[in-house]
Amino acid sequence: MHAIALDPSDHRGGWARVRRAGAMSETVGAGERFAELIGAIAARADRSAFAALFGHFAPRVKSYMLRLGASPLLAEELAQETLLAVWRKAGAFDAAKAAPSTWIFTIARNLRIDAARRERRRQVADDPTDAPAPEPSPDTQLAALQSEGRIRHALGKLPPEQAEVVRLSFFSDKPHSEIAAELDLPLGTVKSRLRLAMARLRELLGDLA
Repeated sequence: MHAIALDPSDHRGGWARVRRAGAMSETVGAGERFAELIGAIAARADRSAFAALFGHFAPRVKSYMLRLGASPLLAEELAQETLLAVWRKAGAFDAAKAAPSTWIFTIARNLRIDAARRERRRQVADDPTDAPAPEPSPDTQLAALQSEGRIRHALGKLPPEQAEVVRLSFFSDKPHSEIAAELDLPLGTVKSRLRLAMARLRELLGDLA
């Protein structure tokens, strides 16, 4: 799997990097030519126009991806995806709103963010700490409690963040990895909150034995 270093939540410098990358890819007068090429793609699926755009922008987008921390292979893949998106979305380009290079590098940046998010989800799902624990799971322990009504009452006395993971695990029957992805938390944090919640519920409801 490719290494991904970009933080999808980091917007402060992202657009500045897009503008810099776009500016470096255009010389005086080139913007009009690129706009014409995009227009030709939109109007008649002009393959020669696409080849010209691809030849100019693909290596520059790849370099941009490498600067953002992508591996060489991922940078190559994202550069190709960016230009394919240009082919599909050419009709949406508006020269009055953005320069061609800015538009193309914005597509590239969004694809990079999507790739980073996919990698984060994969890492959560593959976290080795999700292996079965020797102690009974929170679901098993909660199932042994006297009644769901008492559980819900006790949940109201837990800290909100602990009550939330218990509800998702017990009442919604979601696996720990899915809870971690839904709450955007490390898997270890979800498990820790469940352990703390179970300890407190035992105090509130009495010994399970």
